[in-house]
Amino acid sequence: MTPSLPLPPPVVATLAGNDPSGGAGVAADIETLVSLGCHPAPVITALTVQDTHNVQALLPVDPDQVLAQARAVLKDMPVAAFKIGVIGGADNAVALRALLIAYPGVPVVLDPVLAAGGGAELASAALIEAIQTLLLPLTTVLTPNSVEARRLAPEADTLEACAMALLARGCRYVLITGGHESEPSTEVVNTLYGNNRRLETWRWPRLPENYHGSGCTLASAIAALLAQIHGPHSEESVLSALYRAQYYTWRSLQAGYRAGGGQRLPNRLFWAAAYQGSAQ
Repeated sequence: MTPSLPLPPPVVATLAGNDPSGGAGVAADIETLVSLGCHPAPVITALTVQDTHNVQALLPVDPDQVLAQARAVLKDMPVAAFKIGVIGGADNAVALRALLIAYPGVPVVLDPVLAAGGGAELASAALIEAIQTLLLPLTTVLTPNSVEARRLAPEADTLEACAMALLARGCRYVLITGGHESEPSTEVVNTLYGNNRRLETWRWPRLPENYHGSGCTLASAIAALLAQIHGPHSEESVLSALYRAQYYTWRSLQAGYRAGGGQRLPNRLFWAAAYQGSAQ
C-alpha cells in the first residue's frame, strides 16, 4: 500500500508592503506564517524605503498589478485566509475590496497600518475613509492599536466606543492592542470586541523595548491560526486563535534582537533556538 502523503499547509495570502529591513511588512508576515505552519503567498501592495528607525518613502504598487498578483495565486492555490497590512493608497483599497468580494468565505485579518513605528505617516485621509467604508465591512478581525482605533473612529470618546463604532461599520471582531497606552505601565492590555460587546481582555507583561513589526506579527499569526480552523469559525475557535496568536507574538518580542540602530526586531523563529542547540 502506498503511504499517504501529508496534507499541504494552509495557504495564507498576505497583501502588504515590502520592508527592506526585514522587520515588518511581507518579510514579517512570511516568517510568522511559516513559523505557525502555513504557506505564505505574498502580494506586494507597496514598496518602502525604510530601516529600523523609520520609513523614508512609501511607493504604492499600481492597483491593477496588486490584483494581478493576487488573482494569479487565487486561481492556483486554495487560499485559507487573507492578511492585509500596508495598503498604499485609496485606489488600492478599492482594488482589495473587489478582490475580497469575490472570495466571501475566506477570513480577512486587517492590520490598519496608518503610521510607521518611527512616526512616518502611511495613510492619507482618503485611504482612512476607504478603509472605513470599503474594507471594514469585509473584515473578520481588525487589529488596530489604540492610536489607530481612535483615528478610524474619531467620533468615539473612549476605546470601547471606538470598538463599537468599528463593529457598526461591519467588522466581525475588533482586537484593540494596548501597547501604546501608558497605564497600567507594567502590562499591555489587549481587548477583543464582537457581537456589540466586549468579549475578552488579555493582559501581557510589558516588555522594556520598542519593536519593529509587532503589529504585522500579531495580524499574521491570527491569519495563520484562523486558516487552520476546520469548519465554521465559531466564537470559541476565534477566541482560541486570538489568544494563541498573542502568546506567539509576545514570545517573539521577548526573544527579539537588535539588527540595526533603531527598534528591536521580533524573533519569530524563537522556537528554533532549541533545535539549533540540540544540533550542535
